[in-house]
Amino acid sequence: MGHTMPALFIGHGNPMYALGHNRFHDGWRSAALELPAPRAVLCISAHFETQHTYVTGHERPETIHDFYGFPRRLFDVQYPAPGSLELARQVHALVRSRRVRVDEGRGLDHGCWSVMTALFPRADVPVLQLSLDMSAPPAVHHALGAELASLREEGVLLVGSGNLVHNLSRYDFKDPAPLDWAVRADALLWGLVQARDHAALCAPGTLGEDVRLAVPTLEHYLPLLYVLGAQRDGDAVRTFNDVVEGSMSMRCVRVG
Repeated sequence: MGHTMPALFIGHGNPMYALGHNRFHDGWRSAALELPAPRAVLCISAHFETQHTYVTGHERPETIHDFYGFPRRLFDVQYPAPGSLELARQVHALVRSRRVRVDEGRGLDHGCWSVMTALFPRADVPVLQLSLDMSAPPAVHHALGAELASLREEGVLLVGSGNLVHNLSRYDFKDPAPLDWAVRADALLWGLVQARDHAALCAPGTLGEDVRLAVPTLEHYLPLLYVLGAQRDGDAVRTFNDVVEGSMSMRCVRVG
């Protein structure tokens, strides 16, 4: 491909952001315009939770509307990107630490397509998803990212889609003013990313009460660890969409 792709962690937030006309969607789109053209995307979404690890291999993955209570226009969104069984088999062969099973039936969940509509609105780049094995501790997810890092040199864009701070039980939809503990947790975690203290980031339960509130469950946090696991020596790290809404951080991270 002639270049090494960056890796992205996207704070995806509310599915409605997929519809555009908001600062977060605009931030994702601006970030995409700075990327080299990828061969394909491998997305690790907070909304593909499994036992064991799976990679999607459907050549024409469906758009999964895995939510409820939203306007009809969000359910009408289709993201008809192709998949790639060939790349799925490559991922299966590349990872040695554990078995990666190929799922040829699953489509793309909203944690994936909601951001892909901004990154690649023409849906002309093949998109695959890697699942989160929720039985594995955070360090295993970071190690998987390291095993997948060589895909960056083959033009594959690794995208983690979740939220650095994500506590819906504390979110006030009527007044999403940033909560003090969420702001502090976002700053602490971003500081650790900048310091490349991946060991600390792989143990969020040890990082104090603010982070305990920020990461009450791991599914929205783990996608970050894949991106950090794929970080190379010398890779620059920068952020965008660094906004806290209520009890949710929309911060995005680019590595490389």
